[in-house]
Amino acid sequence: MKELTKHEIARSLLELLEEKNLNKITIEDISRRAGINRQTFYYHFRDIIDLLEWMWMEDEKLLFSNSYSYENWQESFITIFEEFKKKKSLTMNVYKNSPSELLTTHLYNLVYPIIYSVVNEKAQNYIVKEDDVKFIADFYKFAFVALVKDWIRNDMEENPEQIVKRLGILLQGTIEHSLDNLGKRKGKS
Repeated sequence: MKELTKHEIARSLLELLEEKNLNKITIEDISRRAGINRQTFYYHFRDIIDLLEWMWMEDEKLLFSNSYSYENWQESFITIFEEFKKKKSLTMNVYKNSPSELLTTHLYNLVYPIIYSVVNEKAQNYIVKEDDVKFIADFYKFAFVALVKDWIRNDMEENPEQIVKRLGILLQGTIEHSLDNLGKRKGKS
């Protein structure tokens, strides 16, 4: 029952975002739409930001419950774009009407596990410090998040598959090049 109520509250917020801006929505609006009282809202969430963060964590669980590899990273990135576009009202409202770190943190949480898995997979052929693997993953995380935020800023018009295809071309060999510079290829003397 508890999870059902949380999902109803989230659905109510999504409906309200079709009608007005995030900064104009109150907990009273969400509670009324969900058919609950304000105390019930506060039993589940501290505030609207807490609700948004929970919604995103639920999305993350559903979207990315599998493992990532160099072979499937592009599919995972396309899925991220598609999910943002599916919830365009939410995405645009958060982008325009909330602290910028809210969206940025969510994107980092989505992107980092994918990128880290890819870099770590490639690092298996190297003797390289874990800090260097994380540094490379962070670099690509920052780049991808900037691409997504730019795509959102431009009203999500560009084709996500085209963006990811170009990103794939740029990444071709660069992870290995970075690992060559920061570590030593196994089997080389």
